[in-house]
Amino acid sequence: MPLDISAELPPTQLTGVARMLVRAGHLDHKTAQSLSELALQRGGRFIATALSAGAIKAADLAHALSADLNLPLVDLDAVDVHQLPTQVLDPKLAQQYQLLVLGRRGNRVSIGCADPTNAEAAERVKFSSQLTPDWVVVEHDKLTRLLEARHANANQALESLAGGEIDFDVQDETEASSTTPDQGAEVEDTPVVRFIQKMLIDAINQRASDLHFEPYEQTYRVRFRVDGELREVAQPPLAIKDKLASRIKVISRLDIAEKRVPQDGRMKLKFGTKSIDFRVSTLPTLFGEKIVIRILDPSSAKLGIEALGYEPVEKERLLKAIHRPYGMILVTGPTGSGKTVSLYTCLNLLNQPGVNISTVEDPAEINLPGINQVNVNDKAGLTFSAALKSFLRQDPDIIMVGEIRDLETADIAIKAAQTGHLVMSTLHTNDAPTTLTRLLNMGVAPFNIASSVLLITAQRLARRLCEQCKVPVQHPQEALQQAGFTTDDLDGSWQAYKAVGCAACSSGFRGRVGLYQVMPLSEEIQRIILAHGSALDIAAQARRDGVRDLRQAGLQKVRAGMTSLEEVMLVTNE
Repeated sequence: MPLDISAELPPTQLTGVARMLVRAGHLDHKTAQSLSELALQRGGRFIATALSAGAIKAADLAHALSADLNLPLVDLDAVDVHQLPTQVLDPKLAQQYQLLVLGRRGNRVSIGCADPTNAEAAERVKFSSQLTPDWVVVEHDKLTRLLEARHANANQALESLAGGEIDFDVQDETEASSTTPDQGAEVEDTPVVRFIQKMLIDAINQRASDLHFEPYEQTYRVRFRVDGELREVAQPPLAIKDKLASRIKVISRLDIAEKRVPQDGRMKLKFGTKSIDFRVSTLPTLFGEKIVIRILDPSSAKLGIEALGYEPVEKERLLKAIHRPYGMILVTGPTGSGKTVSLYTCLNLLNQPGVNISTVEDPAEINLPGINQVNVNDKAGLTFSAALKSFLRQDPDIIMVGEIRDLETADIAIKAAQTGHLVMSTLHTNDAPTTLTRLLNMGVAPFNIASSVLLITAQRLARRLCEQCKVPVQHPQEALQQAGFTTDDLDGSWQAYKAVGCAACSSGFRGRVGLYQVMPLSEEIQRIILAHGSALDIAAQARRDGVRDLRQAGLQKVRAGMTSLEEVMLVTNE
């Protein structure tokens, strides 16, 4: 605990700090006594009075306090302030007593200050944080500049726009359900609105796919998912968590009075001439509502099939299948593997004035003009199977089903594929061969699968190496062979690369590239299905047909220098 060496002393006597500075030769006795009396008259601390009067330099004062009180001395110029904890102390308390949290371990917190003799500050810190402070001496001028800059940055994040003319496309707030006058006033908080706009624009500029607003007991953080990885980007004040949630819910046309159950909505941000859609999901947690916003960029479906990363042979197989007049095409992979983008890229190629395309999704993520899109509504009875039945009465040419979840949906989709329609859908399976056995396990008849399914694509997304900082790397030959390279592959004609990290990417990766297993159903595979063969039998026949698995597709990207061997091993480690 810091020593209160300035309390209860007569005005004619020197305080402990004054005596300390006199002993160290920084002040004479008369000057020290005058400063002590002046501090008493002003009701301030001796240290602040001495510094404001210019009687001593901040550096000399810090060295004297450190030596006399036997406390560590830290130069703030050598500290990376961006790595310091920001939510351990109440910001108002830190500003009032000029305190800077330098670190925390267990129930102890290391605090930098220019006046470690302030007993009142010590008690307030203990009470507020429930932690034991360990004091560190820092120079007063450097501490003041740092705290002022941090305060200005916090205000700028909440009170200034991120640049550019932006606006939310939102209905009149009186239309939002259950909005009372008090609630409407609560969410009309301009700094909060601007902070949300800043986060959305930063996410777009950083190529993020999702934003996470996460409340905890003592902190509130915002994270972006960039190239599949979550990165913390901000820690706004915990006090604004309810205002943030309310404002986002109003913009998304959600019920701001309902905080007990999850809700889903959408919103749109106009950014100059560009308009971007967002899907919003709220979730009640222990300490408030967590909100996840997914960025839905329609331009991702218009990049073209070349931008997705298909190898020439795989692209040819896929294009041949999607131009067939009828049949079923399935895209498989885990959540977040890019299945929707692949399907919409194919639909964009097929979207012509003479073609009737209908889709049913939960929910529709990408809006494409010329395509009839339907959202599933289970409460109203609009399920995948119900929408499919309705589609068949709408004279469709191409049908896209967001996901085959049950036997009824699978049966209707297969019958549609058998009766002159091209059907596209997704399944959550690990690879192409296991997709066929998944359909069999659902209860679909083998002859229906063999006669309707044209092609199955399994896919993953691997992070793409940053072209500005990737460097060559030499892997041991044993490691390469263990990863799946053959002896013929290791002919020295290609170079592997590894991630480093630079200002342009920060992680060594920038963007993602697709790994694909494109498996047409050959006559031999159809025979295996009719004979109730296993996924292993189908996989073996696919290899004989020249179909590469996901690991081999990833190794091809390593040979091309697009990604690293470690990334491929991680993504394809089933």
